[in-house]
Amino acid sequence: MPDEPRWLTDCERDAWIALAKLVFNLPGALDAQLLRDSRLTLFDYFVLSNLSMTPGRTQRLSDLAGHIGSSLSRLSNVVKRLEQRDLLRREPDPENPRYTRAVLTDAGWDVVVAAAPGHVAAVRRYVIDGLTEQQVNVLRDIACHVTQQIDKAAEEGTRRG
Repeated sequence: MPDEPRWLTDCERDAWIALAKLVFNLPGALDAQLLRDSRLTLFDYFVLSNLSMTPGRTQRLSDLAGHIGSSLSRLSNVVKRLEQRDLLRREPDPENPRYTRAVLTDAGWDVVVAAAPGHVAAVRRYVIDGLTEQQVNVLRDIACHVTQQIDKAAEEGTRRG
């Protein structure tokens, strides 16, 4: 007979349901603001914003995927769409031509700079404002911990598979 599952306590269940609602609702709210104001999805914004903060506004696609928590195939599809809008371009990595880099174009820079104030205002409205500094620190710690747990499980799954 299989072991009985470790059921959640009432407190754990309430925390899980609150987190699940956050995970389901926050991306949609941030997407809506970015689409309305900048014609970007949240994922598009993360790609452009990440490139805007890297030296030379350039990054290997594999590294960019890791930084934004994406699969390389999903990122490649989004990069193709952003490239068609002239917001970035792909080029071989001069250090190793087997890799491809994404380069933020001037038009991409302009779009992400214009989108940033509205996005930050939405993040403040939905997440930051109303929290104490201590709560923001706890939120950061929890988010980092959960992300590390997911990454660890993915690595273990890769080793097994």
